[in-house]
Amino acid sequence: MRNFSMHQLKTAAALLCALTAGQAAAQATPAKPAAAKPSSGFLPPASASANVIDSIAVVVNDEVITRNEITARVRAVEGAMKSQNAPVPEAADLQRQVIERMIVERAQMQLAKEMGVRVDDTMLDRAIGRIAEQQKLSVQEMRNQMEKSGTTFAAFREEIRSEIMMQRLREHEVDNKIQISDAEVDTYLAAEKAAAADKVEMNLSQIMVRIPENASPEQIAARRARADDVMRQLRTGGDFAKIAATYSDSSDALKGGEIGWRALDRLPPLFSDALGKLKPGQVTPVLKSTTGFHILKMVDKRNLADTSAPAPVQQTRARHILLKVSPTMTAADAKRKLTELKERLDNKAAKFEELARLFSNDGSASKGGDLGWLYPGDTVPEFETVMATLKPGEVSDVVETPYGYHLIEVMERKSDDQNKERVRLAARQVIRDRKLEEATEDWARQVRDRAYVEFRDENK
Repeated sequence: MRNFSMHQLKTAAALLCALTAGQAAAQATPAKPAAAKPSSGFLPPASASANVIDSIAVVVNDEVITRNEITARVRAVEGAMKSQNAPVPEAADLQRQVIERMIVERAQMQLAKEMGVRVDDTMLDRAIGRIAEQQKLSVQEMRNQMEKSGTTFAAFREEIRSEIMMQRLREHEVDNKIQISDAEVDTYLAAEKAAAADKVEMNLSQIMVRIPENASPEQIAARRARADDVMRQLRTGGDFAKIAATYSDSSDALKGGEIGWRALDRLPPLFSDALGKLKPGQVTPVLKSTTGFHILKMVDKRNLADTSAPAPVQQTRARHILLKVSPTMTAADAKRKLTELKERLDNKAAKFEELARLFSNDGSASKGGDLGWLYPGDTVPEFETVMATLKPGEVSDVVETPYGYHLIEVMERKSDDQNKERVRLAARQVIRDRKLEEATEDWARQVRDRAYVEFRDENK
């Protein structure tokens, strides 16, 4: 049985957001903002004394963050950093970073509720089921492991609900508002052609000193001084990861500022221009953006294969019959029914398209199950893996995917160069990635700056 961490589970939840986006659009209904209630927060550890009296540490709009919540979160973050051998900042700096992250989360969650973003229990159960599948566990096995490690399943469910709500909110407030013109795509493709021989990818870390929204010249100067102080510490041999965890205002601060591998062409020009002059281990000068002051470190660098001329790809035209598990159809029923249909097809007692129209549970049923021409990556891995083994005219055995149970028939295949429109779509996605990170940071800053935040004295 596999061991896992809350970080792994939350990462899985974030990936699930993309899979459930369509469901959310259909199921999420606008709601009137509910009256804000004080957050119940995290329970103190079981070992904590029953005599400890909680108190309010921070007020965020109409909700509170308690000292017990902060203590629990600090312990969790510190434990995670130690388990990953990441440098842990001084206790006061760590607590300050944790409190700021909790304020940002609370303000964003309040906005999500005001916007009517909801994740109902059915959607949540489905997401948790997929997390368990990714961990190769049943939901009950995952629950048992979790409770052995001291995390209640109820608290975990609410963590995942919050993660999905936050992703929905960011999609609405940031992702869907990013616009890319045809001229930007043309410019990008021209630059790609010119730079095809020098494609690189960099492993990056960052320290970001945030500039408040509508900041005064004095505030900007103070933030610049803080960034300059950070740079002085780096130049005198300070550990980048520890300094990031201590001073950075970015959401990746407590990971030592780690961004990960990024293609140079997917970064904003402000960053790519400065990073292009560096060697591994070096840091940029202080860079000023609309969001704040940045210091980037190139941890490592590697060359990428030239992808400017798309290689021919194999396309597959396929059709399927899909049976979804529901209250009226169990998994066993679905598999049994599809096995019966496969026998009818093998015995030539029926035609595939006729059975698809009669039994399939998705939108392709009216087209006899025809999915059209598929490129690699257009379907989920479980579907694509089986489809790739079939010859034209051959029907698969029963295949399980996150969507249900399928019979797949490959109708024909062809090798085709990626057309111009597909190349432009790929370029558009690269440009979107460039804009998205900066836009998300800017949006998070605005939400934080617009929130009413009051820090309470411990004696009050």
